[in-house]
Amino acid sequence: MLLYHDPRAPNPRRVRIFLAEKGVAYDTIEVSIAAAAHQTEEFRRKNPIALLPVLELADGRVLRESMAICRWVEESHPTPNLIGVDAWERAQIEQWNRHAELELLWPIAQVFRNTNAFWQDRIKQSPEFGEIMRDHVGRRFDWLDRELGTREYFAGDRFTVADITALCGIDFGKVSNLRINAATHPNLAAWHQRVSSRPSAKA
Repeated sequence: MLLYHDPRAPNPRRVRIFLAEKGVAYDTIEVSIAAAAHQTEEFRRKNPIALLPVLELADGRVLRESMAICRWVEESHPTPNLIGVDAWERAQIEQWNRHAELELLWPIAQVFRNTNAFWQDRIKQSPEFGEIMRDHVGRRFDWLDRELGTREYFAGDRFTVADITALCGIDFGKVSNLRINAATHPNLAAWHQRVSSRPSAKA
């Protein structure tokens, strides 16, 4: 199978980490966002809304949303389990993965999109909204530090897709100077060290 990705973008990284945890082999094609390669007519035939990643299977079928790709991989390669072994655990992991998406990854991406010079003349920016999202992320760091004082991982006592999503979001924040402060958020910092030390984090 073939993964179309930009190595600097958080959602493709989410899929690469997931595949690395599963030990699944795949090939890649780099689609540079900086070079607007995702906007070409050729790529838009893979994904009409010009977003990454895209997974293309050997038979030509295409998946073009990161969690859809992860769910397909989970069903196709169930070990190690990353999305839940029963209804309750699947619900817990879904809950925390959604928190990681909506309360970390999305607002962190909006800080970048609305305040970074990279996007000038590429999209319509709202710096004020970007700063609102920056404040939001700071409050969510406070909340997550409290949560991670009670357990080692986002959704419980083991590493799951929720941790992958949160790691990709938080690491992407560095480009916007959104970083964990170990002095004020020691539990979040300890979690980040645990998940960053996994070999898959380098995928």
